[in-house]
Amino acid sequence: MASKKELVFVALGGLGEIGMNMALYGYGTPRNRRWLMVDCGVTFAGPELPGVDVVVPDISFIESQRDRLDGIVITHAHEDHYGAILQLWPRLQAPLYMTPFTAGMLASKAAGEPGAPDVPVNVLAQGSRKQIGAFDVELVAMSHSIPEPCALAIRTEAGTVVHSGDWKMDATPGIGKPIDKARLAEIGEEGVLALVCDSTNAVREGRSPSEADVAGGMIEVIRSARKRVAVTTFASNVARIRSVALAAKACDRDVVVMGRSMHRVIEVATELGYLDGLPPFLGEDAYGYLPPERCLLLLTGSQGEARAALARIASGDHRNVALSKGDTVIFSSRTIPGNEKGVGAIVNQLSDAGVRIVSDKDAMVHVSGHPRRDELVELYGLVKPQTLVPAHGEPLHLKAHHDLGVEQGIPVVVPARNGDMVRLAPGTPDIVETVQVGIEVRDGLITGDPEETGTNERRKLSQVGSVVVTVLVDARGEIVSEPQAALFGLPEASREGDDLEDLVIDEVISALKSIPRNRRKDLDLVAESARRAARAAIRDCWGKKPLTEALVFRV
Repeated sequence: MASKKELVFVALGGLGEIGMNMALYGYGTPRNRRWLMVDCGVTFAGPELPGVDVVVPDISFIESQRDRLDGIVITHAHEDHYGAILQLWPRLQAPLYMTPFTAGMLASKAAGEPGAPDVPVNVLAQGSRKQIGAFDVELVAMSHSIPEPCALAIRTEAGTVVHSGDWKMDATPGIGKPIDKARLAEIGEEGVLALVCDSTNAVREGRSPSEADVAGGMIEVIRSARKRVAVTTFASNVARIRSVALAAKACDRDVVVMGRSMHRVIEVATELGYLDGLPPFLGEDAYGYLPPERCLLLLTGSQGEARAALARIASGDHRNVALSKGDTVIFSSRTIPGNEKGVGAIVNQLSDAGVRIVSDKDAMVHVSGHPRRDELVELYGLVKPQTLVPAHGEPLHLKAHHDLGVEQGIPVVVPARNGDMVRLAPGTPDIVETVQVGIEVRDGLITGDPEETGTNERRKLSQVGSVVVTVLVDARGEIVSEPQAALFGLPEASREGDDLEDLVIDEVISALKSIPRNRRKDLDLVAESARRAARAAIRDCWGKKPLTEALVFRV
């Protein structure tokens, strides 16, 4: 029986996309596997999901086996790795493990969400080791753009897997521990069956610069500024917050913090000692009395978020803060694909106001938290994996990482995607089956699949509008009065200048007259005939098919 036990890996999110990271490791016989979940992240909705707040993985595969889920381990406190816990943990209720900073961020997040569930957390330090059901899990210190990132060394009777999480090779990360290369090498000497590894920067040559380089670059830019300076970055990047604060101190400026998420991160980081030795951060009220040459704003909105502080300042809608000609805004971030339009709109608004814009194209004001190709090769050399599974990336990144692994002589490189179950042992690693994957959306107070929440229909409405026709029929099947039509999101008139509402009503009347009176007693038949006629009328004069409904009432 023992010989039939397998070690498998399957991702419910994060392979083939940026964000929504969720991985499962299974050990045991196919009918009696024990499971370990790594990360529970969200991604943010694009224009294809109008009105949606966040997107989370479809967890139906593991939810149906939650009695065999031994635990959930979170590698770090970025939203795409831990942001779905409050939504999804109540449906799984497995023991949850994370580092102190991640635990602090989760508690702060829950405090800010009315009705958030009470989620019990087991806190583990970087470097600790814990038996979690069938899995012996070690949290290895890595470097990334957030405190306490961890790789996981997951040991089973079938072998050891290293799950990298997000990382880079940074000996001077600004805060916290640098990547523990010595421990990674020791694990490599023990023997590593597989490496499941971050692919985000696999298309980029060389090495990612250090966070220490940003601190120097910030000083240069801030020192050259004549008036106010605003720095926008990811709130979770505590090392960047520290770099900005140190640069402000060197340039004799005070840091004014804006944005709820920025305040939340600073509070948690301060409690854990990551911001010790810095001058106090000031609240938004300080903006009004600080001289321009003494003021440095630290704020959210680097990705063009419409409700973030920077967007409101750029549009002139912020009640307390304004930027003007001669001020400087530093984008200490890289635009996530899909956010270019929102960021571009803010940059244009600021430029129109005479504000100087500085990005990483102009100065050393941002570095990535992910490894480039030389760093990936160095990690291969440390852990010496028999198998590589590229993860955490879009298809372009995964393919580049796959090819690099092959080029570097890793014996087996598995090109997996979400839902692909990879048998890592025994035998040659390969994809052996496919499990259900997909997305759920949080839409206001409701979470469900896009069909259940009406998101798919809402997308159609945003593209083609809708038509609602109302028809009154008496008991004899006579049409009581002229049908009414309401058009939403459609042109008012055709190319010939004819009123679309009149065209719809004329077509519906014609269609209903063609139905024998006795058959008009069938309200469902009347409704379908009116619906088809209305849609055809719009299609013929507009060339598009709106969402169309007909309401028929007997009077």
